[in-house]
Amino acid sequence: MLLAYLLTGIVVLILMLIRFPESEKRANYLNSLSIVHTSAYLAITITALITISLPSYFANRYFFMDSFALYETLIACSVFFLSSFYSRGYVRRLMQSGEIEVRELRVFYAAYNLLLTVVVFSFYCNNLALFWILLELTTVLSAILIVTLNAKENIVAALKYLFTASTAMLFSVIGLILLFAMTKNNTGDGNLNWDILQQQGNALPPTLFTFAFIFIFIGFAAKAGIVPFHTWLPQAHAKAPSVISVLLSSVLLNVGIYGILRLYAIAHLNPSWHTISIILIVFGCLTVAVAAFSMLPRGNLKKLIAFSSIEHMGFILLGIGIGTPLILFWVLFHTLAHALVKTLLFFSAGILHEQYHSNMFEDMRDIIKLQPLASWGLLLGCLAITGLPLFPVFISKLNILMQIAAYSLPLLCVILLLFLLVAGAFTTILIRTFMQKADHEYESYPAAMSMKVPLAVLIIGIFVMGVFFPTGLQNLLNNIVFSLGF
Repeated sequence: MLLAYLLTGIVVLILMLIRFPESEKRANYLNSLSIVHTSAYLAITITALITISLPSYFANRYFFMDSFALYETLIACSVFFLSSFYSRGYVRRLMQSGEIEVRELRVFYAAYNLLLTVVVFSFYCNNLALFWILLELTTVLSAILIVTLNAKENIVAALKYLFTASTAMLFSVIGLILLFAMTKNNTGDGNLNWDILQQQGNALPPTLFTFAFIFIFIGFAAKAGIVPFHTWLPQAHAKAPSVISVLLSSVLLNVGIYGILRLYAIAHLNPSWHTISIILIVFGCLTVAVAAFSMLPRGNLKKLIAFSSIEHMGFILLGIGIGTPLILFWVLFHTLAHALVKTLLFFSAGILHEQYHSNMFEDMRDIIKLQPLASWGLLLGCLAITGLPLFPVFISKLNILMQIAAYSLPLLCVILLLFLLVAGAFTTILIRTFMQKADHEYESYPAAMSMKVPLAVLIIGIFVMGVFFPTGLQNLLNNIVFSLGF
């Protein structure tokens, strides 16, 4: 299966070298390759989930497949698949407006497809040091995708992203060295494989392990947008093309959370577990609080969605910190719900940006008349992300909040107050935006069908997930919680 992923990625990259003199043919060809690539990865992942006995180890145990890795890969491949369809019409529009040059298309799509391959292999990586390397590669590739738009602000956003994430990841190197030294002292042969570390978790020196955890956490937290390592995220999400903002929010943040949860599964077995739990809870609360207050004065749609992503990563981190099997079950479901809703919001924002050539709410007028589907996507996405009933985020939020109540009632009250601020920010923006009338006649932007279909699929999918919980998904999430040792 891993060979199938690798060979598919290599073939797609080789085929991208074929040159087309006509810009439109070149764009369609590169996009078609991306659709084939993402659909092939999605098919391989589903096949692996159905047919492979888990966990399975490969390449001298440097890579493995287990239920957690396959679950995250399935989310990532689904988002990439929808994004590749959406980008067909979206990138063509960027070319027409001069926001992206024809000569940059090959770089854009090569980075896009390489990012998918690196993300997939990071989930299947069994070695913590190798995971660190792949995580750094995702930073470089996503920074390339951010700067493809012809705007100086995008260069600044990409450099800020590179500097913040890479600096934080340097702290992780210190933690990796400490962790390797601890395992070497225990067995005489140092090892950074996830499965070996989980077996040795209870034997690692608590104080030293706590320090190692904190250092590694800093790097992973920067990738996940956890405060105070989140400073790159709002600007990167706002300046990147919407199809790339989707990947940053719905995929790359999940990679950081994936690393934190894997590391926490080791900490859960160590005597330092209580201290580490408190650390995660504090960072989780701080992240939710900063995001909630930052959302209040926002007038930029994509920045509002970006701060909402920070809020949800903090909420997920809070759930991980409490660490009961039930709360982790719903944390895992929340990562899926959040990814789908954020994809819907950024797809809607992309169409609205092309309609008004702006991300500012004050410039968006008569949006229901001009862009009915994108307007419904924005409305339903905002209602869903705040946790209203009949949406999947409501199910996970409610169950996580119930577990927080069992852990600490004062903590529950704080989180609920912060959620009220978030709901107030979304409500104010929605009312103001949907009631704004145009003072002159706007020409409706003809969004391509390739942009509308993913939007419609997401709207239907989110409604279905809000009222129907498949048994297969329930079993998969239970298996993940069990395999992590909770």
